[in-house]
Amino acid sequence: MRVLGVDPGLTRCGVGVVEGVAGRPLTMIGVGVVRTPVDAELGQRLVAVEQGIEQWLDEHRPEFVAVERVFSQHNVRTVMGTAQASAVAMLCAARRGIPVALHTPSEVKAAVTGSGRADKAQVGAMVTRLLRLDAPPKPADAADALALAICHIWRAPAQNRLQQAVALHAATARKGRTA
Repeated sequence: MRVLGVDPGLTRCGVGVVEGVAGRPLTMIGVGVVRTPVDAELGQRLVAVEQGIEQWLDEHRPEFVAVERVFSQHNVRTVMGTAQASAVAMLCAARRGIPVALHTPSEVKAAVTGSGRADKAQVGAMVTRLLRLDAPPKPADAADALALAICHIWRAPAQNRLQQAVALHAATARKGRTA
């Protein structure tokens, strides 16, 4: 499974591609940051994020895109930019028919470090270890993008089984009502 992880942001949008399956060693395919100038107009910044993500999709051809789920923060301006960048990433994937999964920051931290309250340094250290890298990816947005991809690879099989079970239960319930 090849996953593009996206840590959304307007100034720095972390991107990272990881390949592998749960229970086996994972491989980092690429990591980076899509940057936009802080003094540019919002529309131009969103176009720059879109162009950057499209380049990553073209170059790495992921099967899935994992995006950090936007959560409420005290700084409304920050959360709005994050949500806008997140929407751009989801749109780029949807346009190509690539499934998108949203993961909360605490879900990603728990998957990668074992603790949903891990700090950025702990996430970076575990990403480095799990992907057998020489040093943590910089900036932290890049490491977070790789952590999102890792989280999705590890959690997707269980999530798929749960979705199939729910769908089967719903289909069985419908048949019971129509019989």
